[in-house]
Amino acid sequence: MEDRNRPVTGYPAPNSHPNGYSAAAAPPPPGTAYPYASAAPPYPYAYQQQNYQYDADSIRRATCLRRIFAFVIGLVVIFGTVTFIVWLVLRPQLPEFRVDSFSISNFTLGNDSLTFTSEIKLTARNPNKKMKLGYDHIDTAIYYQSYSLSETTVAPFYQGTKNETSLTARFAAAGRFLDKAAVDGIRGERGKNGNVNFNVRMISRVKFEAKAWRTRRRFLKVFCGDLVLGLTATGRSGVLSGGPRQCRVGI
Repeated sequence: MEDRNRPVTGYPAPNSHPNGYSAAAAPPPPGTAYPYASAAPPYPYAYQQQNYQYDADSIRRATCLRRIFAFVIGLVVIFGTVTFIVWLVLRPQLPEFRVDSFSISNFTLGNDSLTFTSEIKLTARNPNKKMKLGYDHIDTAIYYQSYSLSETTVAPFYQGTKNETSLTARFAAAGRFLDKAAVDGIRGERGKNGNVNFNVRMISRVKFEAKAWRTRRRFLKVFCGDLVLGLTATGRSGVLSGGPRQCRVGI
């Protein structure tokens, strides 16, 4: 038999408020403020400010290095600017060289040797309007292709602005050993048309001067190629054909 005193399941418990509040805990009055819950810290541990200790010596070193670096850059900029201005004012140009005459005599070609005497007259020209040139001794050599036949030295000299200087280089070779390839090449050219192609190479240290401004000495290289001498198979002398020849000059 059903117990009528047993509370019905699903209905509010005894002494409960219709809106869900218990009788003991009545709803708060209107306008009551609710405090926000404190937010959880973003990291497991609260951030603690670190106290940094500055090294005065490191700061001084860094400042000193920055000043030295700025000083070096300033010097480079100033030096480059001064050099560029000087170049614009002076406009330095390389000297010019020309072979005026080239002669060979007593030419005797053996199986592996060569004997001859030679004289070369050249003109060195300074095209600069404001710069003078000073040459150390000039090392000069006669070549057949890449084979050196004889060497000599031209004395040092000095050139003023817009000046031309005549130079003479004298050579001599007595029984000088010569590679078989060079011997065959010379004989082949002489037998073909009676002409032999030589070249002359010169090297010297030169200094550019303009009043108080001077450059350090630089190596000047001169190459005079395609110097064709009429040298028949039976002849022992020959001279330059085709007139004077301009040389290439470089530093």
